[in-house]
Order: sequence, then structure tokens, then C-alpha cells
Amino acid sequence: MNGGGDTKAGRARELAVWARAPLGPCGPPLDLLTARFDRHRYAPHFHEEFTVGVCVGGSEVIDYRGGRLDIGPGSIVVLGPGEVHTGGPGATGGYAYRAMYPALPLLAEGTTALPHFRDPVVDDPELAAALRAAHTELSAHADPLEAESRIPWLLTALARRHGTARPLDDRVPGADRIARTVRGRLADELLTPPTLTELAAPLGLSRYQLLRAFRTSTGMPPYAWLAQHRVTRARAHLEAGLRPSEVAPLVGFADQAHLTRWFRRVLGVTPAAYRNSVQDTGR
Repeated sequence: MNGGGDTKAGRARELAVWARAPLGPCGPPLDLLTARFDRHRYAPHFHEEFTVGVCVGGSEVIDYRGGRLDIGPGSIVVLGPGEVHTGGPGATGGYAYRAMYPALPLLAEGTTALPHFRDPVVDDPELAAALRAAHTELSAHADPLEAESRIPWLLTALARRHGTARPLDDRVPGADRIARTVRGRLADELLTPPTLTELAAPLGLSRYQLLRAFRTSTGMPPYAWLAQHRVTRARAHLEAGLRPSEVAPLVGFADQAHLTRWFRRVLGVTPAAYRNSVQDTGR
């Protein structure tokens, strides 16, 4: 899982696309790489950040820590900061992966120290699927609150499940009170919601503690609660006859596509289908 490479247009099947997800005011944004290579081989190099990647097709061979890693689909690969590695196609002749490059503190938000990964290849299908989904969705649309909620949570899970550092105590007293406060602020600031860091600071909590308390109380992260609250508000506008393209900015969605994605997740239909059905019922 690497961060460079020759992507000349002549290699039609080769692809390397960078995106960047904001992670709040207290740290750098997160670089995201979507890559597919048939023949490209990386020269020995290293990254100052961690490299966390998920193989999504083919097979990749990585020289790392004096040995060779054979990576297949569904595997998570964690390469330490400053550790030299290569990368190239395996026996199948091509490889595709999603990689992110988190700064060191992101791997230590839920542990007592920076984790070390003795085995750089992690077999955790559930976490691999979650990392891949987050990478894909945030590469397409990096909503700040969503990025700051999903990425630290998943990286903390990676560190706690597969790293060497001891997990922090999960107990956060007053989870219901914390969740009520956060929900109230998100509802009040619907169009320009605060970041997770801005929500946590007045409560004297870290981002991870806020996420833990909110999930304990509501069963979902703050960005998902906010999206569902926006859908509820959107329904009223649609019932009043507004078009989905008009409704999206009124409730804080970036565009109609973002409104549609969440509307279908919550209600199972598109905003247009919902609008048509309630108008037909009202006649």
C-alpha cells in the first residue's frame, strides 16, 4: 500500500486518485488513495504517517521488515511510519487497493500509547469492509462531521483489536446527558454543524470519548443522527411540494445526491418518490 507511482494516461487500466478528508481543526486532513495497477512497482520508500490499506482486487507483493507480504482481497495492511517498503503485482498480474495515511495521533485516540502492529497483515473482514466503505464514500464526498466521526472510530478499532497498546477505559459517565447536549447543538446548527472536536471540547471530552458516549446512548455516531434529523426535516418540505433539489440546501445536505443517499438509507425510497407518493395520497 503505497503513495506514489507512474499513472501515465497510456496505461488505461492503471489508476491512482488522491482525495482528502477533513478531520477537524486540531489535526491535519487525511489523505486517501484509490489505486489500481497492472504492472507498476514501487521503489523502496516510506511515509511519515501510518499506511492503512485494504486490498480490493488482485494480489500485491510488499517487501517489508526484511520479509515479503503477499496481500489478497479483503486483507488490511498496516505499515508503520518511517518503515521502508515496496509494492508490486503478485502472481495474478495486477492489484487494486484503497489506502489512507493517518497521522500518528489518530491511531492512539483509544489507547494508552501509540500502537505497534507486530503482524502488518490483518484478517478482520468486518473492519476491512467498514474501512473500504468509509474510504469510498469519503473520497466521493468528504463531509467534515462524517469524516471526523468515522475515521478515528475505525482507526481506534484497528489499534485496539490488532495493535499492542493497552486500550483506554471506555466508561464515560453521563452518556445520555452528553448525547442530549450534542443532539441539541446539532439540531440548532443544522446548516453549518460543528466539528466533532468542537462538540467534545466544551464537555471536557476527547473525540473518542464523545463518540463512545453518543453511540452508547443513541446507537449511532453524531453524523448519522444529524443525517436522519435532516431527512425528517426534508420530509416536511417535500410534503409541502418543494422539489428535492430545493430541499437539499434547506436542511444542510451538500446536494441532491447526498439527500437522496440518506433518504434511501432511512426510508427506503428516493425523495422524489416520497414527494410523489404523499402528494398522490393528499389528492
